Amino acid sequence: QVQLVESGGGLVQAGGSLRLSCAASGRAFSSFHMGWFRQAPGKERDVVAAISRSGNTYYADSVEGRFAISRDNTKNTVYLQMNSLKPEDTAVYVCAAARFGAISDSANYDYWGQGTQVTVSS
Repeated sequence: QVQLVESGGGLVQAGGSLRLSCAASGRAFSSFHMGWFRQAPGKERDVVAAISRSGNTYYADSVEGRFAISRDNTKNTVYLQMNSLKPEDTAVYVCAAARFGAISDSANYDYWGQGTQVTVSS
């Protein structure tokens, strides 16, 4: 069992930056693939970025070059650095953990956090 707790969300102006953190409790954090997803009101949940247990990364086209995902296995934490934020980035951001499968596919994720709100004003 893995518990995930996100932090770092908030209100920021367009063009600004935020850094999200996701702290994991439980064992064997380093054995999990980790992902960040987001869901805006009235829209489906989409993958934003993901990082495999070996450090390979995946980014959605909409955030490529602006967001960076990283992990610190010594702290059981995954991060999402978000730069050049746009109003369309406004959403609840959720981190998740997967044991197997493609890191870009939400269906492979077994454990989910509660999410943190990110609001980007224009």
